[in-house]
Amino acid sequence: MKTSRLPAALAPWAGTLSAITPELAVAFGPLLRRLDALVGEREPVADVVGDPDGLGGLARSGRPDQLLPSEWLLADAYPDEFLRRFVDGELLHLAPEFRTPSARGKIAALVDTGPTQAGAGRLVQLAALLVLHRRAAARGTELVVVVLGDPYGRRLTGDLAELLPAWLAARRPADPTPSDVQRALDGLDAADQAWLLTSPRLAERLPARSGVLTSEPTRWSADGAGHVVVRLDGATAELPLPAGEIAVRTLRGAEFRRADPVPSAGQAADPGGAADRALPAFTTDARTLLVRSGRGTGLFAANLPHPDARGAITAVRARRHDLPGPVLAAGRTGRRLIALYVRDGRLVPYVSGRPLGGYTADLAAFGIAGALPEELFARPVLPVLRGGRDLLLPLAGRWWRIAPDGSVTDDGPLGRGPRDRQHFDRFREPRLIDGRPLHEEARDARHFLHSGDSQAWSADGRTWTARTGQGEERRIAFRENADVIGMVHDEQAPALITVSRSGLLVRSVRADGVRTLTRFSGGSVPPAVHPSLPLIAARTRQGRIVVGDANTGRIHFQIEGTE
Repeated sequence: MKTSRLPAALAPWAGTLSAITPELAVAFGPLLRRLDALVGEREPVADVVGDPDGLGGLARSGRPDQLLPSEWLLADAYPDEFLRRFVDGELLHLAPEFRTPSARGKIAALVDTGPTQAGAGRLVQLAALLVLHRRAAARGTELVVVVLGDPYGRRLTGDLAELLPAWLAARRPADPTPSDVQRALDGLDAADQAWLLTSPRLAERLPARSGVLTSEPTRWSADGAGHVVVRLDGATAELPLPAGEIAVRTLRGAEFRRADPVPSAGQAADPGGAADRALPAFTTDARTLLVRSGRGTGLFAANLPHPDARGAITAVRARRHDLPGPVLAAGRTGRRLIALYVRDGRLVPYVSGRPLGGYTADLAAFGIAGALPEELFARPVLPVLRGGRDLLLPLAGRWWRIAPDGSVTDDGPLGRGPRDRQHFDRFREPRLIDGRPLHEEARDARHFLHSGDSQAWSADGRTWTARTGQGEERRIAFRENADVIGMVHDEQAPALITVSRSGLLVRSVRADGVRTLTRFSGGSVPPAVHPSLPLIAARTRQGRIVVGDANTGRIHFQIEGTE
């Protein structure tokens, strides 16, 4: 964040606001300052922390007279770098030590993440966390966030860059109860200072106590609530909210700033953004989720639960496969997992399961001169299918057959669709509907989808006709500026899965209504939808992959460590 983007009134907040974008910092400014004043009237920053006892080390924050001499030399020689480090909270200070730490308990924020606090309530909570984090740093302690009603009793700590995304992801399906609040309070130390961030409805059911901050939206317009009424220990204030657009982006985590990962010793930097390449994909009809690792040479395969021959539900079986070269395509066929990786100008097969001999092909046979385009490895892994004895691969806008002896044959163009057909799209490929004939209207439609035995087509990408295998037709339409990324069945009725072009808001659109799949929304990339089952997988901003029901939006399980 650059100081030129911050108003003078927010300059003292520069270190704290480095965890969010400059745009949000400016939009949050009035709310932050007035909320800080409201909190400060009841709890001054200059808390008693004992008698001074010299210096206890180094810190990232402090008074100007506590700056190391080397930092002042930096200010004299390189003033621009000094300002950058000041804004980003990187300057080193001498940390004072105290003889009696009796009043150095943590600051604990007990947050209500239930449905009642969605929207404006969460924005007020974010501002309160920024205020409390800054005050905790000034006291020489830390901020601990306790999620009310969390069954695991998790406590969120760390720098704001880590704390804020974790708090945003900690949504609860039900509002907390007074017993949840009491359990959270019982888990704190006697020296900890607790602040409760919740709704007036819950606050009214609690015994009188200090440190209860509630909020209610007010001044509604066509764009939503413009202000909130905040109450803290009997004091009331009406505070402004950020504008609608930036508020929505904030609630999806798009306005948080994260520190770039630092390569470990001996590890080369990755200017191509390898971490963003770990994208989930369903490449075949199997219940197998595939993720190519960020470095490209690893393939993570998770076999999802399904009923076995006795009717029992199997467990998740996951395995990482390390290959000698970057993985281009993969797919499960029966009990085999087949992958194609690039090595020495050739496409080489890798098989987990019964061996499969041959199928090594020169890249030049696919009409590709030189190395494969880098963008191929920035997209989800491509599918590998079986066609008789051959392997089928969609590459460079064409289908290709790879014979056991390594010979390559052009098998025709990719299916049509609204996007550049150089890129494979599992749902817009007519040849993947298992030989079923296309509906007559679908043959000339500009947009095409399939899922299992159902087909859907559209002339404009907004109004669709969906036809099931039983011949039943449904008209599905939406107005949102969104892309259709798949189709599933909800109680035998087809539903389109859409993702908005701003904010990556995922929805299930049916003929009779729309459901927002909140837990799969707001990620860094669009989610993956299974081609025949109501399964959806999304990569969250914390690097996890969550898998769940594309109809209900419930998360079945999450996968970590795919890298």
